[in-house]
Amino acid sequence: MTAEAKHIASKPAAPWARALADLAVPVLSVFTALAIGAIIIWASKANVILAYKGLLQGAFGNLRNLSETLVIATPYILSGLAVTLGFRCGLFNIGVEGQFYMGALASVFVGYSIKGLPIYVHLPLALAAGAVGGALWGAVPGFLKARIGTNEVLNSIMMNYIAVKTVDYLVKNPMRDKVSTIPRTPVVLPSATLPPLLPGLRLHAGLLIALVAIVFVYWFLWKTTLGFEIRTVGANPDAAKYAGMSVTRRFVLAMVLSGALAGLAGTGEVLGTNHNLPAAFISGYGFDSIAISLLAKSHPFGILPAAVLWAALRNGAGLMQVRAGISIDLINIVQALVIIFIAADEIIRWLYRIRKSKEEIREVVFTRGWGR
Repeated sequence: MTAEAKHIASKPAAPWARALADLAVPVLSVFTALAIGAIIIWASKANVILAYKGLLQGAFGNLRNLSETLVIATPYILSGLAVTLGFRCGLFNIGVEGQFYMGALASVFVGYSIKGLPIYVHLPLALAAGAVGGALWGAVPGFLKARIGTNEVLNSIMMNYIAVKTVDYLVKNPMRDKVSTIPRTPVVLPSATLPPLLPGLRLHAGLLIALVAIVFVYWFLWKTTLGFEIRTVGANPDAAKYAGMSVTRRFVLAMVLSGALAGLAGTGEVLGTNHNLPAAFISGYGFDSIAISLLAKSHPFGILPAAVLWAALRNGAGLMQVRAGISIDLINIVQALVIIFIAADEIIRWLYRIRKSKEEIREVVFTRGWGR
């Protein structure tokens, strides 16, 4: 090889080429999971084409189905951003579920209990209450991690249980709507309700909040000094400390902001979708958001397609079951396979002969939540 050829080969990849390379593994992971799902459908003697056609039509077949997919995707976007922000600081915020619950609780209380306010005051107040509720719940494991070095994974998992049981008790007792036959809170007032985006459909303005949050998180992480410090702490805390950055403060800040995003996800569910908070408010968004963040490779702009994909699988599964006569649990298998292929991307790289770029080889990602 000539010196000129070596020089060209050593040049870093163009931005568009790097973007395509980054997309290859997630896209092929989804494709491979769906291919294996097709084999399972065929082995169960069902029609593969009917099954996946039903899945697509159930998720995107008409305006109503599309709007329902976006309704499901809205909290996925916000909770996925919450996990992503923690990952960027080297933290594994597995407590998004609890922060989701506490945000929903705080916002619904403000939404039904404060009366006489105009919508331009009451709605922002309820939204802020949800963000603060999630932020405070996220601050606790962040503070414990920063102050005494406790494992944020274990702390946030335990706080999930505390949040779920606390919300369940409050909804069934002091906050219960006395005129309702089922345990739930009173309905939020119209002045605290997120307005619908399309008449007659459940899609609400929470989707716009989620889209703004994507841009905000990207701007914060890549265009501000605090965001740079958070990413530096996540990449190499020792180097960040040597450079004069406060590692402990960035831990707390990352968990507070992560909790606020998760709280907003819960807020949208009670102010925009349900308009009340029922008992046994089992969402599953907090744990699914980990998979969404992994699928998005912890990048804010990757969260949107990942969240829509996850929502489409969830929303289209019912029609797939009806059309092809197969178990709805197949979708859970596909989702699990996607997670496996994303987490163990060497499988996909081996299958499709994808080599790592020099930038990927040099890049080191730290997640200190496990085993430290």
